[in-house]
Amino acid sequence: MTSTQLFLTLLNSKTRDDFNALGWLQEGTFEVVIGAILVQNTAWKNVEKALLNLKTANKLSLDAVLSLSVQELAMLIKPSGFYNTKAKRLNGLCTAIKSEFENFENFKESVDREWLLGVKGVGAETCDAILAYACNRPYMVVDAYALRILTHLGYEFESYDEASEWLSALEYDKIYKILGDKYDEVEILKLYHGLILEFCKENFKGKNLSKSGELVLKNTKI
Repeated sequence: MTSTQLFLTLLNSKTRDDFNALGWLQEGTFEVVIGAILVQNTAWKNVEKALLNLKTANKLSLDAVLSLSVQELAMLIKPSGFYNTKAKRLNGLCTAIKSEFENFENFKESVDREWLLGVKGVGAETCDAILAYACNRPYMVVDAYALRILTHLGYEFESYDEASEWLSALEYDKIYKILGDKYDEVEILKLYHGLILEFCKENFKGKNLSKSGELVLKNTKI
């Protein structure tokens, strides 16, 4: 079984309207960077509450976050959990971006994965989420949902990068025949991530897969 087969299986389980609507935050904005830090070790509903606090306080930009003390930032993001640690991580990332790139637009254009992984508190998943959704780069985000579906299919990977490499090995010519040229490599990887996320939310309860989910994946077993 290949990653392309998994992608097409998940794609075919959705209507065109369904997958056209898949997205993650306000792509290309600094909100993505903030959300990628806040979602660490918590449910997305908690992140939404924290982001709403920041939005209400008009603190969703790079400079706006840096205008806050770490303590003030922690109070605003409190709903996301581990708020003191996340405030330090977010402040550290913002400070590094400001120092290295001056502004968010330069960061989006010039940042690379090695630099981002060198910032304290930015792991591989957080890094790739920022690169894919804030910077519009062709990176596949391997989150808990992706690992859950891969484990169910019988795959085990020794590292994050190994899992990412497997998921990213798509046969784009086959995919373009279905989607057309509307989607480039970046958009296809985002769509793939979104399809995995939605499938797992709908069909997994813990490690248990629903009968309807089993039917979807029956042709993608190893």
